[in-house]
Amino acid sequence: MILNRVLLTSVLSIAMYFTPLSQAADLRIRVVDSQQLAITDAAVELISDAIPATTAAGEHYEMSQKNRTFTPFVLAIPKGARVDFPNLDRTRHHVYSFSEAKPFELKLYVGKAEAPILFDKPGLVALGCNIHDYMQAFIYVADSPMVAVTDEKGEIHFTDVPSGQYRIKLWHPWQREVSEPSELSITTAAQTLTLAMDIERQAKPSAPPSGFGQFDVK
Repeated sequence: MILNRVLLTSVLSIAMYFTPLSQAADLRIRVVDSQQLAITDAAVELISDAIPATTAAGEHYEMSQKNRTFTPFVLAIPKGARVDFPNLDRTRHHVYSFSEAKPFELKLYVGKAEAPILFDKPGLVALGCNIHDYMQAFIYVADSPMVAVTDEKGEIHFTDVPSGQYRIKLWHPWQREVSEPSELSITTAAQTLTLAMDIERQAKPSAPPSGFGQFDVK
């Protein structure tokens, strides 16, 4: 299946100010919806003009195919990182992306793909499988080296964040619209922030029951 829908990426930009009282901050971020329920799989990127964007040459990440689904659903990586796409299923998969940030294709294979894919341009990459239409996942490629994805509690923990002014970008596959920028001031070394997003909750892509319209590609 070709992912032909236009992905509307929204960005929540928040100016953060760290006082010169500490050289680095321990920052915990929790992302919630309008009902204060935790949002998992939200990509969070910290951007500072004082910290130039670097290329993550040599860094490797993994987007696996297991039980006929992509894992994880959302992967966040810095620009310049490479991603391996191991196929842990017995059936072969055909991984592809037509996204502007990184178009590529990994034709039918089992086990390890021939080589990792280099993601050298920031942006959003939507993944699909030409064999299994329901398989879908996303790779958020950040300009900043400080990027991560919220866990099942909707939380991220950044350590040793240099003091200074920051912007925070939030993205989620199910977000409804662009949020207005906000400003806040960080005045202690250890800080916890709660950020809200407006999302339309959906079920993550999952494999149909075994034997229901399924077949193995040998």
